[in-house]
Amino acid sequence: MGTLSFSIEFEGYWREKKKGGIPAGSGVYCVYTCIYSGKKQTCSPQKLVYIGASENVRDSLADHVKQADWESHIDTGEELCFSFVPMDAETLERCAAALIFKHKPPENTEYVQIFPFDRTSFTLSGKAGFLSKSFTV
Repeated sequence: MGTLSFSIEFEGYWREKKKGGIPAGSGVYCVYTCIYSGKKQTCSPQKLVYIGASENVRDSLADHVKQADWESHIDTGEELCFSFVPMDAETLERCAAALIFKHKPPENTEYVQIFPFDRTSFTLSGKAGFLSKSFTV
């Protein structure tokens, strides 16, 4: 089978206390530690912690089972922030699996060692800190 290609643009960054503003739609999301500058109104990602996928990202992040695990990565002066890319429910698992397999965030366990899909290529743009901008798995 041929290579399936995706060109995706991440939106964000939403700070922990503003995560209710993340779209309620289907998509892939990244969890980061970040430093927020109130003066500049910007978040500067420091570390990629987790990659997830959901048919309703806002609801998934509202009360996520791994919240405490994510928070364990926060250093002094940091907080959690999130980026999001809207995606059809049919491609969620494959795209999240590819991103996890390629980047191996510390709080992901599934898809870190095995990518169980056909060859997949990505071109990433937008708020995709610590993610390779172009890769194939």
